Amino acid sequence: MINDLVLSFDLKESALGHLTSAVQFGFIIGTLVYAIFTIIDRFSPSKVFFISALLGSLFNLGIIWEANTFGSLLSLRFLSGFFLAGIYPVGMKIAADYYEKGLGKSLGYIVGALVIGTAFPHLLKGIGSSYPWQYVLIATSILASLGGFLMIGLVPNGPFRKGIKSTNFSAFFRVFRKQEFRSATFGYLGHMWELYAFWAFVPILLKKHSLANPLAEVNIPLLSFLIIAIGGLASALSGHLAQAAGTKKVVSIVLFLSAICCLISPFLLTHSSRELFIGFLLFWGMVVIADSPLLSSLVAQSAPSEMRGTALTIVNCLGFSITIISIQLIASISLWSDSSYTYSLLSLGPLLALIALGRQNSGFMQTRKRA
Repeated sequence: MINDLVLSFDLKESALGHLTSAVQFGFIIGTLVYAIFTIIDRFSPSKVFFISALLGSLFNLGIIWEANTFGSLLSLRFLSGFFLAGIYPVGMKIAADYYEKGLGKSLGYIVGALVIGTAFPHLLKGIGSSYPWQYVLIATSILASLGGFLMIGLVPNGPFRKGIKSTNFSAFFRVFRKQEFRSATFGYLGHMWELYAFWAFVPILLKKHSLANPLAEVNIPLLSFLIIAIGGLASALSGHLAQAAGTKKVVSIVLFLSAICCLISPFLLTHSSRELFIGFLLFWGMVVIADSPLLSSLVAQSAPSEMRGTALTIVNCLGFSITIISIQLIASISLWSDSSYTYSLLSLGPLLALIALGRQNSGFMQTRKRA
């Protein structure tokens, strides 16, 4: 859809990265505001979700206005991202309020739903390529509003919710006092370095391979949907695996596989075999997100219960800050270099995440020995 905006409003090619990052930047500022004022822990999460969903839908719908300029498009994308801060972290907070045990599994389904939602516009474009791109925005805005109404109507406060009665400005810093929380946070940041950059460039990778190997027609939007959406299944599956094998073990395996995908990407992204190329992207689409619910679970479980919503929001804020850097880096390098080695830079994220989680395990073992 971002490509359609660039074409429809006659924007420069560099606008692709800016329009993508505007949502992330809006989300960053939104999560910062929500966290500083401890909104999720002070007010009913379902009400926060409802209001945020309606406002986010409204600004998302504003993009279809024909008189939009590059500046207004950036503003609308920013505001859509801002109110996402009251949806994604709030959804995880609600799950934490309902599940003290098995949180990883419940977050697996939430993240899986997020992944499907992220991929959904590609599906709409893929199955309805003859329809204007504006229809995709209208459909997603209606569905987001519907989600808000369902949340406030069907999901009351959870039985394990522990809120605070007033704004706690120190909460932003207090949560980082625990070593376990810091390690889980650094692990999550490494994961985010790779995730959204991969998602943003999936359609571009498909188009590039199709042009280099024009043997058969390829439905790029539909394939983009499948490659991203398959991560939803992987997220749900990882939650179940974590219950059987342990959260940290599953996270480490997934991060390792994700790093391997980044490192071997220069060789498989340029391979002439379409089946191998698409198969590789499907596998990468699974491992790039499968660790997300488990890392969020580690964050939630290591945070003080009364500030769990604020902690999740802070980590999301930092995580999406990282995505802007990685997306802009890949986009900038791609402007002057056509090399597939560019995507191997994404391996820095999962590799550093593995190091951070390894330190957490070492610290835990030292604590046990002293005890």
